Amino acid sequence: MSVDRDTKVDRNTDVDRNTNVTDSSAARLQALFEGHRLTPTQRRIAHSMVRRAADVPFLSSVELAELAGVSQPSVTRFAVALGFDGYPALRKHLREVAPTEPVADTASYNEYQQAVEAEIENLRHLASVLADPRPVERAGRLLAASRPLPVLGLRAAASQAYGFSYFAAKVHPDVRLLHEGGTMLADRIDAAVRAGATALLCFALPRHPREVVDALSYAKEAGLTVVTVADSAFAPVAKVSDLLLPAAVGTGLAFDTVCAPMLLGRVLLEAMCDDLPDAQARLEEFDVRAAARGLFVE
Repeated sequence: MSVDRDTKVDRNTDVDRNTNVTDSSAARLQALFEGHRLTPTQRRIAHSMVRRAADVPFLSSVELAELAGVSQPSVTRFAVALGFDGYPALRKHLREVAPTEPVADTASYNEYQQAVEAEIENLRHLASVLADPRPVERAGRLLAASRPLPVLGLRAAASQAYGFSYFAAKVHPDVRLLHEGGTMLADRIDAAVRAGATALLCFALPRHPREVVDALSYAKEAGLTVVTVADSAFAPVAKVSDLLLPAAVGTGLAFDTVCAPMLLGRVLLEAMCDDLPDAQARLEEFDVRAAARGLFVE
């Protein structure tokens, strides 16, 4: 479900088309949403449907509303926005085009186990998305070529940005972590552009700070290509991203779980290393220095 965007919002018609995602219920749902301008509430419904793609054809409008955390009339309006007479017509269509897939029986699991199972499903979905490696490979080339490379992540996404930057600095000559908001953020983006940056990597997770959307808009105006790892192709940052790579978060606990975005960040690191000719030499040099300093306890 990768999204390769130009600067215009109406490039929604390109969502996932360039990725040739393997034929799955989630991919078919994603294709159903292409070309439609969805409201934030409708994007939330769409995101919930993609996450529970195997179950959706068998959910009532009330159950889907509860799943998405919206009202039942919102589900009806969503179905009409997609061109159906109502939700029953949408559900009938989904049953016809999406064959039943095996769903794990989680009824006997406690809430902690269910949260783990949901994360496992998020990782499976990420694996199916990565069946076409081209979006990630393109992102890797963009990040490797940017000198310096600014990496943005605020609030809940700050740890993702920090983790990526920590490892990226071992192979990339100039990584600049942007994990604090405020008036200095635009200044730091300007400084990166003046130093020669051509791309910016952003980690964007719920709840999405308005400041992140503003910062990405500013970065694009400054001439940077924005690569974003987000929780959904319908995230608010999608309209200000040139290349969006979605990885779902788990919502079963009081605080979201982000195993899939973290793993996607590591995959991006691998893709970036593939386009840095001296990456392996840098890692080997670090290992030698670390051994000489007794840095790690073996």
